[in-house]
Amino acid sequence: MTDTELVARYDGRAPRYTSYPTAPHFSQQVGAQAYASWLGQLDAGQPLSLYLHVPFCDRLCYYCGCNTSVVRLDSSRRAYAALLEREIALVAAFIGRRARVTHIHWGGGTPTSLPGDRLVSVMNLIRTLFAVDADAEIAIELDPTTLPTDRRDALRAMGVTRISLGVQDLEPAVQEAIGRQQSYEQTAACAEAARALGVHSLNLDLIYGLPLQTSESVARTARRALGLKADRVAVFGYAHVPWMKKHQALIAENALPGAAERFEQQRAIHRVLIEEGGYIPIGLDHYALPEDAMAKAAAARQLYRGFQGYTTDGAPALVGFGASAIGGLSQGYVQNAPTAAAYGKAIESGGLATVRGVALGPDDRLRRDVIERLMCDLEVDLVAAAQAHRADPAPLISDAAALARFEADGLASFDGRVIHVTERGRPFVRSVAALFDAYFVQNEAKPRHSRAI
Repeated sequence: MTDTELVARYDGRAPRYTSYPTAPHFSQQVGAQAYASWLGQLDAGQPLSLYLHVPFCDRLCYYCGCNTSVVRLDSSRRAYAALLEREIALVAAFIGRRARVTHIHWGGGTPTSLPGDRLVSVMNLIRTLFAVDADAEIAIELDPTTLPTDRRDALRAMGVTRISLGVQDLEPAVQEAIGRQQSYEQTAACAEAARALGVHSLNLDLIYGLPLQTSESVARTARRALGLKADRVAVFGYAHVPWMKKHQALIAENALPGAAERFEQQRAIHRVLIEEGGYIPIGLDHYALPEDAMAKAAAARQLYRGFQGYTTDGAPALVGFGASAIGGLSQGYVQNAPTAAAYGKAIESGGLATVRGVALGPDDRLRRDVIERLMCDLEVDLVAAAQAHRADPAPLISDAAALARFEADGLASFDGRVIHVTERGRPFVRSVAALFDAYFVQNEAKPRHSRAI
């Protein structure tokens, strides 16, 4: 079967599986009261991972699917940083001890839209209220075109060890079409400055499926990106979801490449990174140099998948701060109020900003592990997974019967116990994982997810 035929058969909609159950299944049945109780029950012997969301940007790119808005007033940004500090203090109080932290990630939006002194202040508070490991990874997302001197200097004071730069595409016509003008020189200068400040690891984001892109043009972007010498590269398919992100309506749907062309663009980037850059493919959409910790974790089957994508962070609990931030604890997932205004109102009232979530049952935990292993390792032993949860593997094996068509097309194999997704099947692993999603319903009339390819 040709690639075009495979795409036609499997390009439905499917979750990205950065959680299970996925965010559309969160509800108001889990709120601030449940979250406060869960925080108090955190295992004192296990470390935490922290996520801080800053929902502000200096510009709004048309393709963006993040929770963010353009905010220019310095007073508004400082007020938001103060809210973060209040929430951090409140959460620490509910935990009731100086919990150990092994990983901190600043996401957005653009985290460095906050003034440099406020970024440092928030980090100092975290180090006061939490026991941050000396070798903890501290990562932050940057927009290379908006990094004032005070923000750049703050990276060293914050102890940042990894930066993530959004490149997306380096073709001027594509940048014009998506409202994101960013030269290679700006990106390279930002990477060089961060390294000079002691940041030892660099991640780049590339996107395919944007207007005016072709397989040849994305290969050119990928080839130029090799010059930045990134340790990791994430390659995402553009998710056109204007029913969720109204500003995406600025991108004409008829200007977007079709499914077959999207697939060829993804393959073109893949070939450049593997054959010319020497990167190792990681799961669905990440790449890492062989000596990078992510490549080593993948080889050792110690890779994880969370709300920031693939990670080496094995902390069993994630605590989120800021508007729309999601946290994951052993009992379930929680999410803060999505808008900065609603988040601020909740924090100013003296309570947690949690507005929805989902409590996990035994079957949820089992299926979450099965899906995570498929997404990370392209392989899972259904019997061993069930045994680890003291569960009957029969329902999983029954679900796996639907793999027959994937096997017939050379995308996966199943011996009655172990599922293996082939290299040809790697781009389709979301569709394989969806077979074990008890909540998933394919509904093109009312879509909840982006296209699988």
